[in-house]
Amino acid sequence: MLLINCATEMFGADALKVKVNAGKHDRISSVVSFDISKYAPNTNSSVLLQDLSGNKKNAVPCQIVSDKSGKTVLYWIASGTIPAGTTRTYSISFGNKQAGSPTMSIEDNHKALVLKKEGRPILAYNYTVTPAPEGVDPAFSRSGYIHPAWSPSGNVLTNIQPKDHRHHYGIWNPWTHVIYDGTLYDLWNLGDKQGTVRARDISSTYQGTVFNGYDANLDHVIFTPKGEKLIMKECWKVRSWDVPEGFLWDFESDLVPTSLPIILREYRYAGFGYRATADWTKSNCIMMTSEGKSRQQIDGTRARWIYITGQCANGKSGLLFLGHPDNYNAPQPLRIWDENANGGRGDAFINFAPTKNEDWQLQPGYPVRLRYRVFVYDGEMTSARAEQLWQDYADPAIVAPCE
Repeated sequence: MLLINCATEMFGADALKVKVNAGKHDRISSVVSFDISKYAPNTNSSVLLQDLSGNKKNAVPCQIVSDKSGKTVLYWIASGTIPAGTTRTYSISFGNKQAGSPTMSIEDNHKALVLKKEGRPILAYNYTVTPAPEGVDPAFSRSGYIHPAWSPSGNVLTNIQPKDHRHHYGIWNPWTHVIYDGTLYDLWNLGDKQGTVRARDISSTYQGTVFNGYDANLDHVIFTPKGEKLIMKECWKVRSWDVPEGFLWDFESDLVPTSLPIILREYRYAGFGYRATADWTKSNCIMMTSEGKSRQQIDGTRARWIYITGQCANGKSGLLFLGHPDNYNAPQPLRIWDENANGGRGDAFINFAPTKNEDWQLQPGYPVRLRYRVFVYDGEMTSARAEQLWQDYADPAIVAPCE
């Protein structure tokens, strides 16, 4: 995919005007986009985007992405608040100037891709194999996971290879009960040596003034008496957005079996998982869901969102996980550890588990998509703020040309 940063000078006299319609919800520093395929002169164009809502035109950072199909999309952050039921007007002008340095950058340290905002690390995608700790079975080695995930103040909020669960890897997406060709395999519990998930390659990376990110391909592999077999391919699309007050990033997973149908069998945990920093125990972290459930009440309930806040070295930080309404079995059931976990320590684990209460059959040639948004913050989260962020994700503002 081709990425083009956008310039900050006016190009030409003619400009396309578009309106961002807030719809039924207040929009606060929202991610918005507009398909400019039929307006852009060519994919090498740069764009000047201007906010026309004030007394003067204000230039707005924007970013273009063109995919292999020829679709070209302009992205930007609608800063401040657009109240429900109102609109904001922007002008789009085309030219051929090139932009300056990106504020949302990406660094490859030859082990991981690190997404950064103005030099501060957001998350690291580990595409090389992390060996098991010394003295631990090598079966617990893994690649293809996110760790660390940082807060804006620099607190590390993820944990990998903890002594109690060596197969936990920060933020990761394996499946526990996978039926392939009539046999049951477990790709989550690495110690069972039935299968694993491996990073294959990076197909695209992105950086600019609005977002950074990557497209990564992973392989779901089973171990059989005749050797290893690739049974499912996965593509992660991760984007981090230049919003104020926190780190906002999207996680998208496309799954497709390679040759035979796969049944993801009902089980109490599987899919998008998060293992929290070892600093958090029952004494210094809390959880809350969209349904008003607190930690001792959550496991097995459904939720559109869940947040966790805890005390860290640099003060309180937390993560808000948002599940997209188009996900399979949404709002998805949750698997979490209550305060009695790990002998009463109360370590934190959160899992959106779409197969917690039913089977899910996947067919070769028909990819399925799971989408989650994560907002990482310092300080406190409120249910009202979490709900606003979910509504913005689930029912985004509409951008259309002015009539």
